[in-house]
Amino acid sequence: MTATLVAKDVAGGYAHRVLFDHLDLTVAPGDVIGVVGANGAGKTTLLRVLAGDLPPLEGSVGCAPADAFVGWLPQEHERVPGEVVRDYVARRTGCAAATRAMDAAADALADPDANTAAGDPADVYATALDHWLATGAADLDERLPAVLADLGLGDGVISPDTTLMTELSGGQAARVGLAALLCSRFDIVLLDEPTNDLDLDGLARLEEVVTGMRGGVVLVSHDREFLARSVTRVLELDLAQHTNTVYGGGYDSYLEERAVARRHKREEYDEFAAKKADLVARARTQREWSSQGVRNAMRKAPDNDKVRRRAATESSEKQAQKVRQMESRIARLEEVAEPRKEWVLEFTIGAAPRSSSVVATLNNAVVHQGEFVLGPVSLQVNAGDRIGITGHNGAGKTTLLRLLLGRVEPQDGTAHLGANIAVGEIDQARGQFTGPTPLAERFEALVPDYSTADVRTLLAKFGLRADHVDRPVGELSPGERTRAGLALLQARGINVLVLDEPTNHLDLPAIEQLESALDSFDGAVLLVTHDRRMLQNVRVDRHWDVDGGRVTER
Repeated sequence: MTATLVAKDVAGGYAHRVLFDHLDLTVAPGDVIGVVGANGAGKTTLLRVLAGDLPPLEGSVGCAPADAFVGWLPQEHERVPGEVVRDYVARRTGCAAATRAMDAAADALADPDANTAAGDPADVYATALDHWLATGAADLDERLPAVLADLGLGDGVISPDTTLMTELSGGQAARVGLAALLCSRFDIVLLDEPTNDLDLDGLARLEEVVTGMRGGVVLVSHDREFLARSVTRVLELDLAQHTNTVYGGGYDSYLEERAVARRHKREEYDEFAAKKADLVARARTQREWSSQGVRNAMRKAPDNDKVRRRAATESSEKQAQKVRQMESRIARLEEVAEPRKEWVLEFTIGAAPRSSSVVATLNNAVVHQGEFVLGPVSLQVNAGDRIGITGHNGAGKTTLLRLLLGRVEPQDGTAHLGANIAVGEIDQARGQFTGPTPLAERFEALVPDYSTADVRTLLAKFGLRADHVDRPVGELSPGERTRAGLALLQARGINVLVLDEPTNHLDLPAIEQLESALDSFDGAVLLVTHDRRMLQNVRVDRHWDVDGGRVTER
């Protein structure tokens, strides 16, 4: 089925805060619309409104036809305890909900005493059956194994019927999420950060899927290369200006158009401000001349010099008339609002005294994790080395980092960490910021030299203000937890920086700031990323490729 989704004059947010308003958007078959904006601008809220998961504060969202199947795939792969891969895919594709609805309709049809408030049981069942077939639930069990095998997750890796989602790595969970997308039969797809944790091969596959979909797609992503290769239009939610704008063309075209539009708005305001300032100055001068003329006339003219007094009065009235004319011109000026400066994350990475010349060494080191084996690996990291690390999901990149940092011991061979090593890390799971502890309390425990006031001030610079610092860290969004990790890098002195997929959940301005901070950091850097633009922009002098537990340098 081809379907069109239309949002008219939509406002979204919460009772205490409107994130966006007066938003109009049409998603037609073949459209791939990228939604961009700073963290907190309302991107995920917009997807929830479009999906019908959250009612709009104002306006309306509708589909033509009305029974179009809209699929929303949230940002984080929710891993329900006890849920196997097959059940997860059925839930993500909508097949599970459609099956429950059809079973309930079948039970009502078979029960003569069933409540008919929902309508004729036969009609209800027919509708539920049509939807069940439309979701692809009828042959999902047959299609799923082939899709998983095509993504490198065949029975030798996972079993759809027995492997729990909670047992998978972040990369494997991302590929299962991609499998759910491949198995789905959505008419309109809403994707929230679909690139997170996908390797380069997975990203290429996702691009093929998105650009090849018959229906419309709305996606939120901070992967610049993915946006450049996939989207046909860009919707920008501008938090600073409280505006929303749809740009035609792809992502790179959007960047150019936005830069031109911002420059024009600034020039328009500067011209208005200069003109108004000139008129105000001229009016002030004429008022002073008028006042001065009256004072001089009263001081110098004799009481009986009526002619001179009349002339001075007429002159003063003319000056006053000029002042009124100037004030009228000022009032008639069309007001131009000054473009508000958007909040930009600015940070540096705190530096510690230089480490020993050798940061870490591995000598024929081998690590066994279940059936997976990393090694034997022989490597050396020197002070100041900048190393980019790439490889497929499950190849052993994170295990390699843990081995280098002394987090795991090799079963064979040796691993040594140098002296005076001060490690700063953003791990893939953002593990430093999980659990029920409030953010401020958790941060103080990690930086004991900071006072409570210092902690709150620092976190505020990273966009984590009063409504964030007292919340449990486990309730923060992934982007907020990542920004807390960046704040920790600034607060601590470090000489070895370890980044495992640092751009996941970061907005575009924050990614650019991270790249800038990396450029000025002179310690050792171990960077694991599948962000292709970041790999281009960040300077590295060594490159490790991890494949099947083996590490090669190129």
